[in-house]
Amino acid sequence: MADAYRQQATDVRVNAFIQNVYGWMTAALAVTGFVALAVSRSPEVQSFIFGSRFVFFGLIIGQLVLVMWLATRIMQLSAQTATVVFIGYSVLNGLTMSSIFLVYADATIAQAFFVTAGVFGIMTVYGFVTKTDLTRFGNLLGMALLGFIIASVVNLFLRSEGLYWIVTYAGVVIFTGLVAYDSQRIKEMARSGADESPVAQNLAIMGALRLYLDFINLFLLLLRIMGRRR
Repeated sequence: MADAYRQQATDVRVNAFIQNVYGWMTAALAVTGFVALAVSRSPEVQSFIFGSRFVFFGLIIGQLVLVMWLATRIMQLSAQTATVVFIGYSVLNGLTMSSIFLVYADATIAQAFFVTAGVFGIMTVYGFVTKTDLTRFGNLLGMALLGFIIASVVNLFLRSEGLYWIVTYAGVVIFTGLVAYDSQRIKEMARSGADESPVAQNLAIMGALRLYLDFINLFLLLLRIMGRRR
């Protein structure tokens, strides 16, 4: 009986931590979507962001610096600071992602979002229920992600349509795998008692950030494929 109560308590604790992670990820996605949509409906703000290379690339650089700083320093921050920075990053992401409304039809964006949500949901469930230890795929996915980034940067100069589509489809595979991998890591993090740690909120934000980045990147790659626009 004691073991049953202990297991029940563990399950409640694990579920609470996982709900916290996915709650913050969902909140960040909602903020990004709201900001992107609001900017797309404001010609003045669009002109300010996209009418100046200095402003646009400044926002891009700001995003990169902020997300790298958050990813590397999150455990040294207070819970409140980590949360504010995470939401702030989602706002910046929304500002630059508003550009998709200038390129793709609203129906295409909605379709890509729902497909992404479906793939994300399936791979999340797989990451939670599979008995396979996905840790062994972590290094492989990490190296593939590095190759994806390098190839994407190189193609900014080469502008090869063939490489563009190779990188796009490879990216879909990589981020689909990362969803399952990160989901399993979050589950294991919860089972190890992360919610009882003094930095539990930081760990939840870290997990939410990883899933948020997986979702956003998968969405943008699927949007490329479904929209067939460059």
